Order: sequence, then C-alpha cells, then structure tokens
Amino acid sequence: MLKEGTMAPDFTLPDQNGQSRSLKDYRGQRVILYFYPKDLTAGCTAQACGFAQLYPQLREKGAVVLGVSKDSVASHKRFEEKYGLPFPLLSDPELSVIKAYDVLGEKKSFGKVSMGIVRTTYLIDANGVIEKALGKVKASENPAQMLEAIE
Repeated sequence: MLKEGTMAPDFTLPDQNGQSRSLKDYRGQRVILYFYPKDLTAGCTAQACGFAQLYPQLREKGAVVLGVSKDSVASHKRFEEKYGLPFPLLSDPELSVIKAYDVLGEKKSFGKVSMGIVRTTYLIDANGVIEKALGKVKASENPAQMLEAIE
C-alpha cells in the first residue's frame, strides 16, 4: 500500500463506457480511488452501492469516486447498469494501476492462498497527493468511512 503524503501515481484507464479516464483530469478535486476484487460479487456490490448512495453527499463536498478492478469494460458496464452506479468503474486487466498502487497481494479464501486485489481505498487531495490510505477495508463500512474522512 502506498503511504499517505506521497504523490499518487497518474494513470489512464478505460471506464465502463470505454472512455479514457486519467487521474490528472480530476486535479482540483478530491478523489476517492477504491480498488475492489470483482464486479457483481456480494462484498463489491455492497461497497459500490454504498458509494452510490452517498455519492450526492461526496460530490457536495467536492469529491469524486473512481472504482478500479481487473474486470473488463463490458463487465463494468453490466455492474453499472444493474445497480445504477453514478461514478466511473475503471478496467485494469493488465494490472498496471493495481500494481502501481500496491494493492495486489496474498488472499486467503476457504484455506486456499492466491494472489488478488486487496480491497484498498485512497483519498487523494486536489493536488494529487495521497491524503488517506486504507487497506483491507470492510466493503460495507468503507463508503461511510470515506464520507467521514472528507468532512
């Protein structure tokens, strides 16, 4: 996980509509950048829907939300449409941004160890500096945590 106070690595990734999104496009705004394992799974759905529910309040406070996983653009589109998600979901199948933000790690599931995305959320300030870094977040609690962090 990257350290608070360091410059957030810039990136450009396609969103669920195939539109390229770059971190630098959001300069002047705070960015909640969250990494999640997989579209349409219970935990990831709870986290995304939590951010969707709080999105008006987050925007009111000048923050945008960007979700990142290794899922395809098409998978992200299905996820967005099924739950009416109002923010970009970025596709990183090559894991370039996932690795740059140091969120790929060992995970244990049913006694099996594998490599995967460790649910991590960064709050990036208006100048592109990591203000807050939260690793191994609880999916259902993370959106409220981030709303509290920007207040």
